[in-house]
Amino acid sequence: MLFDRFLSGRPGGSLSGVLPEQLDCGTWALPLVVDYAYMLHMRSKLPPGPFPWPIVGNTFMLPDNKPWIWFEELSKVYDAQLITIWIGRYLKEHEKLNLIVRNPTIWINDAWTASELFDKRAGIYSSRPRMLVFAELGAGQDNLLNMYTTTPEQRDRWRVHRKLIHYGVGIQSVRRYRDFQNNESRVVAYDLLKAPDDYVKHFERYATSVVSIIAFGRRVENWDDPIITEVIAMMHLAADLNVPGKKFPMLMETFPFLARFPNKIAPWKYGLGRKGPDEAVKKGDHEESFVNYLFSERPKYNLREVEISSLTGNLFGAGSDTSSSTLITFVLACCAFPEAVPPAWEELDRVVGHNRSPSWEDEDNLPYVKAFVKEVLRWRSVAIIGGQPHAPTQDDYYKGWLIPKGAWIQGNIWAIHHNEREFPDPDRFNPNRFLPGHSDQRPFPGKRAI
Repeated sequence: MLFDRFLSGRPGGSLSGVLPEQLDCGTWALPLVVDYAYMLHMRSKLPPGPFPWPIVGNTFMLPDNKPWIWFEELSKVYDAQLITIWIGRYLKEHEKLNLIVRNPTIWINDAWTASELFDKRAGIYSSRPRMLVFAELGAGQDNLLNMYTTTPEQRDRWRVHRKLIHYGVGIQSVRRYRDFQNNESRVVAYDLLKAPDDYVKHFERYATSVVSIIAFGRRVENWDDPIITEVIAMMHLAADLNVPGKKFPMLMETFPFLARFPNKIAPWKYGLGRKGPDEAVKKGDHEESFVNYLFSERPKYNLREVEISSLTGNLFGAGSDTSSSTLITFVLACCAFPEAVPPAWEELDRVVGHNRSPSWEDEDNLPYVKAFVKEVLRWRSVAIIGGQPHAPTQDDYYKGWLIPKGAWIQGNIWAIHHNEREFPDPDRFNPNRFLPGHSDQRPFPGKRAI
C-alpha cells in the first residue's frame, strides 16, 4: 500500500514516536500531498495541458465565459488533438491507491479523434464518469444520460433504456411524426406572418409542441402554456450544469464536500435535485404517445416511475430548446450572410413552387436547402461541448497518451466545427461546404463522430 512507502523511512516502519499534533497534521496533509503527487505523476502520461495547482488543479484558470474557446486555443498551443484539464471531479476511490484522488478531464478538439474514440472504440467509451452536480444531485443512475456501464448489470439496464428511447426518437420512429411536424410547421409560418418580431416565442412554442405531441399526445397551442417556461428553464439549467466553470454550482465538482451542506444553508445548490414524477409519469392523451408506450412496457422491463419520468424528460432535452435555438441561429445566419439565402430561395421556388408548402417528399430534390441546414448546425452548434461526457471502462491509449479508466472525456464541438482543415474560413457561413462534389467540401468522418 502507498502509505507503507511513507512509513518505510521511519524506524520499524511505524508511527511510533510521532507526537499527536504531528499525527493530526499528517492526517489531513498526507492525502493532499498524495493527491498532488498523483496529478503530477499522471500528467507525464496524459495528453498535454496547463500545469495544475495543488488542490484546485486548473479550475481557476478557466475563463469566465466560453471555456470551449480556451480549450481550442490550448489544442493549438500544444499542437495536440487531446488536451488535459484538471478541474476537480474526484474518483470515488482509486483501485490501486485505496484513496479518493482527482480525476482528469480530457477534451477532444478534432473530428477524426472523436470518431476513433467514440465510434470505433464505442465499446470502451459508452460509460459515464462520476458526475456530482449533474448526476448525483439529480436523476443519478435512473437517467440514460448518466448511466455507468462498467458491470454486466449496468450494461443490461443501459441497453433497456437505449432501446426504449430509440422507440421514441429512433431513425425509423421519427418518420411516424412527419404529418404533425408538417402541420406544426404551417402553424409557425402563420405565426411569423402575424407577429414576426416574436419569432423567438414562435420557435419555442413550435419546438415544445412537437416534442409534447410525441411524449404525451398533447399540443402546445400558445406560448403562454406553462410547459414551455418549465421546459426552457430546465434546459437552460442543464446547459449551465454541462459547462465547466469556477463558479457555483459547478465549483462543487472541485470541492465535493460542499454538496454535503443542507439545502437550506447552501444557496449554491439552488435548482438542483431530483424532480418529482408529476406529469412525466401520467398517461398521455393519445394511444401512440411515448409515455403510454413506456407504461405498456413497464411490467416487461420493471420500470419505476422515476425511470419513466427520466426517459420522457430526455425527449424534451433532445428536441425542445435545441430545436428552437437552431431555428434562431438560422435567422441570425440569414441576417449576417444574406448572400447565402438567394440560392435556397431559388431552389425552393423551382422545386416546390408558390402554391404549396415544402414536404418531406421534396427532401432529395433540395440539396442546397439541406446543405444550408447542415451549415446552420456547424456554424453555431447548440451542443457546443458535445453533451454529456464519456468515460472509458478500462485504461486506453491514443497516439501514446494514456486515457485512464473513469476519466472525463468530452468532445469540444466548437473546436471540431471550426477546424480550418475541414472548414476553411470557419466563421463564414457557407452552405457549399456540404454540397456533394463542390470544391468547398472537405473530408469529414461519419455522422456518429460525437
